[in-house]
Amino acid sequence: MTDTQTYPRKSSSWKKPVAIAVAAVAIVAAVGYGYASPYIALNHLKAAADARDAAALNEYVDYPALRVSLKQQVGEMLQQRMEAAHASNPLMLFGAMIGNALIGPLVDAYATPEGVAALLSGMPPTGKPGERPAPVQPSEAPPSSPSSQPGQSTPPAPGNPSPPAPSPQSQQAQPRAQTSAGYRSLNTFAVTWQRGANGANGGERYAAILQRHGLFSWKLAAVELNEPDTGNGASASN
Repeated sequence: MTDTQTYPRKSSSWKKPVAIAVAAVAIVAAVGYGYASPYIALNHLKAAADARDAAALNEYVDYPALRVSLKQQVGEMLQQRMEAAHASNPLMLFGAMIGNALIGPLVDAYATPEGVAALLSGMPPTGKPGERPAPVQPSEAPPSSPSSQPGQSTPPAPGNPSPPAPSPQSQQAQPRAQTSAGYRSLNTFAVTWQRGANGANGGERYAAILQRHGLFSWKLAAVELNEPDTGNGASASN
């Protein structure tokens, strides 16, 4: 009888450490997934934007917050231009005023799947009158077709018109941007593009901001637009 009474105690003695170990593994896994959650959401967001999947984008984009951010950022950018051009160039001032009146249509154009795709490809709005999101090419596509030669063009497939190719002049004006991503706070995650840093023409910085929604969910909620740096290295937004 004595032996039969000791077995349950031995069984419970090894179950407790196992339960603690399982709980510890679950906590570590949850923390790891929580840390990686904005990176996972960013990948899903980029895939949905490239596919122009409006239904999927609704899960990863806070459109009301994004519209407010776009309106504020573009308005501040145009205000800086107006202040800089006020005394030196009346024509630039007039152009900035026209752009300021078209902030609404610009926001409407970028608060769309096409606009989100441009924002996530490092192509933010510049505040030009009548501006629309630049067409985004799939990142997997090669720069040129092997069969393409000077003076020849490959006919598009029926029903799939080919998008206009960017001009060499526009390609030279837009050097490749350096991209970085990381936390700014517990509930804020930023993807930053830096173009032309420390170059002869100064640098241009732009960021897309994701905000936490719930425990593991993230949504694109804001952008940060900065004017190109001046020759003395100071940002125009400062």
